[in-house]
Amino acid sequence: MSDASRRPDADRPYLVFCDVDETLITVKSMFDFLRYQLVRRHGVAGEVEHERIMAEVRRRVGDGTPRADINRFYYAHYTDEPVETIGRLAGEWFAEHTASGRGFYIEPTRKALAAHRAGGASVVLVSGSFPPLLEPLAREVGADAVLCTRPLIAGGRYTGEVDTPVIGAGKRHAVQMALESRPDVDPRDCWAYGDDVSDLPMLELVGHPVAVGENEELRKRLAARAEGVTA
Repeated sequence: MSDASRRPDADRPYLVFCDVDETLITVKSMFDFLRYQLVRRHGVAGEVEHERIMAEVRRRVGDGTPRADINRFYYAHYTDEPVETIGRLAGEWFAEHTASGRGFYIEPTRKALAAHRAGGASVVLVSGSFPPLLEPLAREVGADAVLCTRPLIAGGRYTGEVDTPVIGAGKRHAVQMALESRPDVDPRDCWAYGDDVSDLPMLELVGHPVAVGENEELRKRLAARAEGVTA
């Protein structure tokens, strides 16, 4: 992972955009929480339901279904769920994961974000996950903002529909809007962290993209981009 303390100009403000699942934390938050809340509420029947949903997700992935559509499929399972109930369960999920103090965070990323914050940067989490799971995490790592998929709510309940999924091109749009809202910030000074090629639309917007993990395709694409920039 690149040295987060390396800055082109220490006097200029900059933003740090960070993917969450398997970049900052070790689990895929949406699906990990899905199992957690189903089993907590329904026991064995919840486990069976989780396996059914995941089998359908795997089938859709295998068929080449766009990630944004899989994101929408996921949130459809919260149709008519009380926002308060899901929020309470999400808080318990987060508390259980962080209670041991280890195994939940990808520590090099967490330390990099802390170094950026110490250097005066604003940290922004960017994820296809949703606020109940991301807001406690943002508070824990000191993120200033969360750009994420936001399920629609009516009468205190989830409708099962979402606004624009923050996946792939959705991440690029969300980050682009954040950059445009900060005319004092040069994107070439900014950093972004991701673990998958689906993060490239976000990573390509900044001067310092960082590949987390061992995704060879992502590393090759970023290396080719860096060579093109320096050529």
